[in-house]
Amino acid sequence: MSSKKVVELFFDVVSPYTWLAFEVMCRYRNVWNIELKLRPGFLGGIMQGSGNKPPGLVPHKFQYMTKDLDRLARYFDVPLQAPSNPFEAMFDKGSLSAMRFVAAVQEQVGDKQLELVSRELWKRIWSQDKDITTPESLSEAAMMAGMSASEVGELLRLSSTKEIKDKLKSTTQEALNHGERSGLGLSPSNQQPNFNL
Repeated sequence: MSSKKVVELFFDVVSPYTWLAFEVMCRYRNVWNIELKLRPGFLGGIMQGSGNKPPGLVPHKFQYMTKDLDRLARYFDVPLQAPSNPFEAMFDKGSLSAMRFVAAVQEQVGDKQLELVSRELWKRIWSQDKDITTPESLSEAAMMAGMSASEVGELLRLSSTKEIKDKLKSTTQEALNHGERSGLGLSPSNQQPNFNL
């Protein structure tokens, strides 16, 4: 019997706050003796399902968020830097194709590769000011995470299937059922209350 607590991290690579949570949870999972379960979801679906507005669309929240993210990035030593046009990156382009790709990675290759690919996608949008929506962008991120061109091609194909689309919808709904209202975050598995970072 394991003494490790299971902690689920529902995440979307468009969210800078969940990148910070992701890095902290990955960094300290052994120190904190937790089993980290990564759960790719779709932040746009959370916002729509909860009726909440993203902080980037609320002027005072956006002002606070920019200072808060800078402070947290320095504190946790995560190379987070806002894209040159955050509204385009987060709202015009969004992350649906990226999160379908990430869900396909988890389904086809497993959690270790999921962690590496997710980190590369976060770095693209939140550190390098690069796209995460086109097949070329997804391919570059996956290859930076050590995947072959043939593996990436299969994942791109899989990411457009009904199976993967349904999986992403299901995980997003599960996050909503856990009580997510402000975005994606952490949940002690099979326990309430839910808490967010």
